[in-house]
Formats: sequence, C-alpha cells, structure tokens
Amino acid sequence: MKTPLIDRRDFLRAAGVGLVAAMAPSAWAKTLAADAVFATAFVKRDGSYGAAILSEAGKVLHAIDLPARAHDVTFDPLSKRSVVFARQPGTFAVVFDHTGRDEPLTIASISGRHFFGHGVFSTDGALLYATENDFDNAAGVVGVYDTRAKFKRVGEFPTYGMGPHELLLLGDGRTIAVANGGIETHPDYGRAELNIATMKPSYILVDRLTGDLVEKHELPPALHQLSIRHMDTDKSGAVWFGCQYRGPGSDRPLLVGRAARGKDLQLLEMPQDVLSGFRNYIGSVAANPAAGTVAVSSPEGNSLAIIDAASGRIVATSALAEVCGVAPDGASFMATTGTGLIAQAGGATRSEPDYVWDNHMLRIDQTA
Repeated sequence: MKTPLIDRRDFLRAAGVGLVAAMAPSAWAKTLAADAVFATAFVKRDGSYGAAILSEAGKVLHAIDLPARAHDVTFDPLSKRSVVFARQPGTFAVVFDHTGRDEPLTIASISGRHFFGHGVFSTDGALLYATENDFDNAAGVVGVYDTRAKFKRVGEFPTYGMGPHELLLLGDGRTIAVANGGIETHPDYGRAELNIATMKPSYILVDRLTGDLVEKHELPPALHQLSIRHMDTDKSGAVWFGCQYRGPGSDRPLLVGRAARGKDLQLLEMPQDVLSGFRNYIGSVAANPAAGTVAVSSPEGNSLAIIDAASGRIVATSALAEVCGVAPDGASFMATTGTGLIAQAGGATRSEPDYVWDNHMLRIDQTA
C-alpha cells in the first residue's frame, strides 16, 4: 500500500509559528538555572507529537508541538539552538530554543528527499548536516543547510551507500562519519524495506567541505543484513556503533562494534545472555566520555547494557520495558522508555504516563 509524503503546503500550515508551548516563568527559570537539560521527542497518549526538555530530575520543563513523529535532536552550543528531525520518511525538521525564549523555525525537505531522523552542526555552528534519502535513485545523501540564512538548503553530498541513518562530526571538525544502514526505502511504500536480500550496510568517512569519500568499510558478506544504524564517540575518539539485524530471527550476530581510522570494523564479543537479550536490535548508542563508558539500548529486548570503553567489557545491565533513549548523566546514564518511564543514574525512576518517549535523548550542557 502506497503512503504519500505529507504535502509540504499542508505541513507548513500545520507546523508554522504557533508551535512553541507556553512556558511558565518557573519552568523557564529552572531551565536556565540547570547545569544540564535533556531533549527528546515524544508521542502523547492523546496521539499528539512533540519534543520535550527534561530536567536533570527527569521532569518535563516545557515542550514544543510537532505535526508528526520525530526521531532525534542535535544541538549547537554556540547559538544555543536545537534541531529535532522527523522520523523516516518525514519531510520536516524544527529548529528551536530549548529555553523556550524564541519561536521555532521549520525546515521542509526539498522535493525528492526526506529526512532519516539525524543531523549534526559544524563546529562553528554555520552549517547543519542531515542524512537524507534520494529515494528515486535509492541513494543516501547528506543535505547541507546554512544556519545563518534561516537554514536554507545550500547543497548535498553522497553518503556512498544506501539508507544513511546517524552521522557524527569527528574531532578534526572536518570529517563526518555516516552509518549507511544499507536498506532501500521509498516513501510511496512507507517504511517498507525493499532490498533485504541484497542490502549492503557500510560505515563511511566523508570530507564535509569537499564531499569526497575518505574511507568506506563494509561488514563481511555473511553479515550483509546487519544494518549499521546508530553511533557515538568515546573519549579516545573511537566511534561505537549499534546494528539491527534483518536476517533470520534464530541468528545471533554480534550487534555492537568500534570503528577507528584506517582499521577494519571491529564487532564486540558479548556474553551470550546479554547478546540474546537484545533480540537482534540496538536502538540507541551513547558514550559517557567522563566515565569512560558506552551505553547501548534495545527496545525490542527491553534491555540496556553499559560497556567499559577501554576493555569492551560489559559492566552493567538493566531490564527496562521498551527502553531506547539514553544519554550520559553524571557517572552513568539517563534512559527513557516507550512506557513513559525516565530512569536516572543511581536507580531513581520517574514516570510520565501521558508520554511515550521516542528513540533518542540528547544531553544539553549549559555550563560549558
């Protein structure tokens, strides 16, 4: 069954200047006073969509409304602006001020493209990069947006693969890492995956200034159905990635790996009970550089694992129903679930029963 993209005129009417929810003075003051806040997308029990700012105690400080489901949030520490991206095959991204002072700005994807839910700012905040689908050519691209010209789209470059998902700007400020999931989709068919038998995931490095391919790494042919999806960088600069397996459910491939420049991808061995608990699906990856750890979550397996980045050893596991969003919090992590639960470092939990938290969560440090 074909499912068309949201008509852009309808979208712009729905996602205009009236997006920001009124913010009480007390919430505004708490947001500004906090050392850190957390941003995440949500679906409310009444069927409405939005993005929320959470306090360090897991309390909703304020929210913006969105016309459809969103996926991930990125943040520019220089301009203090965030961008929340529509879930694939969505055609919108919304720029907002997490303190609630400024009205949001809507970015609509151009004809022939849709967003894949992730983006990243350049170090100077001048450009925004977003993974997108050139769906008629079954090719991944990174769209480039000029933040100083109301986020006008000024170009694109290829991801040298299909189905790009998360992207990271590496420490040199010039190289972008992209996880190409390898899965062909087309908005005429919603989220249907059209090439499972022939998919070819890859991890690539690309020069963001020239668009030139720097490195490309593929998994062994036997693992061609292991879709590379989400990533984060640890304090050493190594990129950790999580995968989602599209092969037989009885298989138990390794799902978490590390990437370093000039080296083959390394998949991480795990205890069989931990690996089996993920049910072949890693939903989010987050590093805590201060603690030297990496967290991976599985909403399919209702499980969260914390890994020592130096040794690759599992140091903690938790069972949380529909857990997916995860972000560094002190010496550990904060996590959100599809049941409305917010689990904090130290084992404290808070329930927001009106909310279904989406896949990802971003920590916004305000003291840097």
